[in-house]
Amino acid sequence: MTVPPAAPERLDRLDALRGLAIVWMAVFHFSFDLNHFGWIRQDFYRDPVWTWQRVCIVSLFLFCAGGGQALAVMAGQGAQRFWRRWAQVAGCALLVSAGSWFMFPNSWISFGVLHGIAVMLLLLRLGLARWPAGALLTLAALALAAPHLVQHHFFDTRWTDWVGLVTHKPITEDYVPVLPWLGMMLIGFVVTRARPQWWRGAAPQPLAVLGRWSLSFYMVHQPVLIGLLLAAQWMRSS
Repeated sequence: MTVPPAAPERLDRLDALRGLAIVWMAVFHFSFDLNHFGWIRQDFYRDPVWTWQRVCIVSLFLFCAGGGQALAVMAGQGAQRFWRRWAQVAGCALLVSAGSWFMFPNSWISFGVLHGIAVMLLLLRLGLARWPAGALLTLAALALAAPHLVQHHFFDTRWTDWVGLVTHKPITEDYVPVLPWLGMMLIGFVVTRARPQWWRGAAPQPLAVLGRWSLSFYMVHQPVLIGLLLAAQWMRSS
């Protein structure tokens, strides 16, 4: 009898780190929504207070995504399980594009964090996961440096900007191209594959539970926050 591959091990500390990223993201997005509806006045596109928060949040998400893939590979995760999860991520990415087009028609999201994760997961699963640690860390360094060293106008369209070698940031509400962000996913993959024991042990359970449901939370939190703000705005004006 064939024994099915084991499910990837859940490590509370890695899940809690992802949960922390989720909470930070929700606070960031709530602040963005307050600004969008005129309750506060902040520059989310140029003020380093906000732009660097975004960099840190996306870095945490991709680091954890790489760590999760390392656990899946080490557990011998089967193709069916991988493709089911990948389809969920890719499908949610399409929903984000559709929703952002409705709310921000001039700056809708064509390649945001979920789009980026979907493509990077393919790169890992279909080849990079078999590379040795030294080669992956070298590739991670090259990925992180590439957009600062190489830019070309060819990549300045919605059909090509997903690569990341743009001459200017596209007008969009979220942009997480393969370069440089693949570097963060690779670092998370290498660290977790080399030292999975770092993630074992006690962790704040609310954050760990939230981290296990990160995709669901990501998809519902903005509609809920926006709905609450619209309700508050309506009550204030009535």
